[in-house]
Amino acid sequence: MTDSRVQRPSGPFRAGDRVQLTGPKGRLHTVTLREDGELHTHQGVLRHRDLIGLPDGSVVANSSGHDYLALRPLLRDFAMSMPRGAAIVYPKDAAQIVMQADIFPGATVVEAGVGSGALSLSLLRAVGPAGNLISFERREDFADVARGNIETFFGEHPDTWKVVVGDLVEALPTEVESGSVDRVVLDMLAPWECMDAVADALTPGGVVLCYVATATQLSRVAEYIRGTGLFTDPEASETMVRGWHVEGLAVRPDHRMVAHTGFLLAARRLAPGAVAPAVKRRASKSSYGDEDVEAWTPGAVGDREISDKNLRKRAREAEKAAEGARLAAASRDSGAATE
Repeated sequence: MTDSRVQRPSGPFRAGDRVQLTGPKGRLHTVTLREDGELHTHQGVLRHRDLIGLPDGSVVANSSGHDYLALRPLLRDFAMSMPRGAAIVYPKDAAQIVMQADIFPGATVVEAGVGSGALSLSLLRAVGPAGNLISFERREDFADVARGNIETFFGEHPDTWKVVVGDLVEALPTEVESGSVDRVVLDMLAPWECMDAVADALTPGGVVLCYVATATQLSRVAEYIRGTGLFTDPEASETMVRGWHVEGLAVRPDHRMVAHTGFLLAARRLAPGAVAPAVKRRASKSSYGDEDVEAWTPGAVGDREISDKNLRKRAREAEKAAEGARLAAASRDSGAATE
């Protein structure tokens, strides 16, 4: 980052700022403020200029007298509302990834694939201004959406972030030196295909973490990691978040919860030549045939393809939001220069 103020949005609302509006009945609207902008709903019109200049956390009324609470979105809010080219990593999983992979300030982290950039946001915050995140994505259109989302949130393209469009196995050896990467996070259909390249890139003691959707994927990547003999025994988990309704004496779990979204599997790189102590376990089926591999295809696991037309629309939305964020960043810089 070139300016710490970009990382810590505060102060009065400015044109180009991303603002989350909570209206009657708790309905949320996320807008990018513009001098001539307006939010139209069936309950009236809220003019953007009525917000510009007000402090974060202000309440304003629309043309019909309905109150709206205005707040800058938190990272989790932004991730859930930003334009999507591909399915995102939910905040609950992103938080666990940062902790389980031990993403620390100054770390060199490799991520594949970048998708819509939701996980990249959390990783960039965690590595800080002294770290580096290298994100690999096979599709240029997905990378475009991710770039727009990242620039919208930070107000610029972070100096600590590099996007590489291409296959991880082929591109990773040319992007990093052997044994120089601290952490690798894989969000892809078949992470076992990349494990040899990942092992070469990781420093001894480094962490590889895989995010997969199905139990069959989880099983195969775990057995592949064990079979390499280059890592510690992998540990698997999933995270479920259940909200609670708390109002007076009415205290109960919410009727709906964010349950299974994906599995996390983590292992650490052994030192060259080291052999991990054997782990005694019951015999299990670890062989796979073509019919098993077919069960892991995107269609079989319910991976919905996005149309090219829809994806181009998402890319335009992300770029428009990024343009507003850059405008807000320029406004902050010019304001600071005159103070």
